[in-house]
This record gives sequence, C-alpha cells and structure tokens, in this order.
Amino acid sequence: MADAPKPSFLVDTQSDPIAVCIEGRASFQNSACLHDFFTTMIRQKRLRFVLDFQHCTSMDSTFLGVLAGVALELRKHVPQGSLVICRVGPRNLELVKNLGLHRLLTVDTGETNVTLTGGAALDCSPARSELESARLVLAAHENLVAADEANREKFQDVLTFLKNRVDNP
Repeated sequence: MADAPKPSFLVDTQSDPIAVCIEGRASFQNSACLHDFFTTMIRQKRLRFVLDFQHCTSMDSTFLGVLAGVALELRKHVPQGSLVICRVGPRNLELVKNLGLHRLLTVDTGETNVTLTGGAALDCSPARSELESARLVLAAHENLVAADEANREKFQDVLTFLKNRVDNP
C-alpha cells in the first residue's frame, strides 16, 4: 500500500487573489504555518485569497478556526479583503456550513480552477512549543465562537481545557 502524500499547503503569492491549494489533511498539526502565512500576507496588505479544496482529504476544527480568524480579520480592512473557498467536497462543505463559516467567507460552488503559476509549498516544519500550539488552537476555537455563537456549546470542553492549559503553563 502506498503512503498517503504528506499534507501541505501550496501557495502562489504572485497571483491575485493569492492562491492556496490544500493537499491532504488540514489539521491542528499543520495549521500554524498557514496561520503565519495569512498573517504575513495581511501585514503586507495582500487581502484577497482563494483556497482550492479539491485535494483536501479532511479538515479539523482548528484549521476551520484559522480560516474563521482570517475571514474575521479581512472584514476589518477598508476595503474589505476576501476569502473564497472553491472545489469543496460534500463532507468538507458540510463542516463549513455546520460551523457557520459560509456566512464569513465565500463558498464558490462553481468550478473555479486555481492555477499555481509560481506556487511553492509552505514550510510547516518549524515546530511550535506546546504552549504556543495550545494558544493557536485556543484562538482558532474562539474564532469559531465569534463566527457563530452556537459553536460555543460544541467546543465548550475544548475551550475550557485550552484556557486552563494556556493560563497555567
């Protein structure tokens, strides 16, 4: 049996909007580098993004919380930035909608094709400390609550655990 490809994010910063292709599983294990990438781009006033989910096999709440945080941040700018997700499979689309993220970002239900002309994989190897990782996961889940208050009940145990972890290192 062949090994599954290593999850990665392929980005093209030369395109407008900036293209991000998700390869494999998007999770708490690799969301930090994507979060850092978005933060850097937004600081550089690059505020338009399109994410291609065609090769995204699955995603977790931390990854979705990172996307929620980006979408919330982009709304603060004048003019507002944009976060479009495209070629989202039925299961991933269900997750996006169940958490209310479809109200924060644009779900392109057409057949938008994202072409990476100068794309490169994000370097997700620099490991964060356990405390830094806990802060990122906590912030991601707080973003989900900010996106939709109904998410508070869904993630209450996670939020309580992480707040305790972050407040009492």
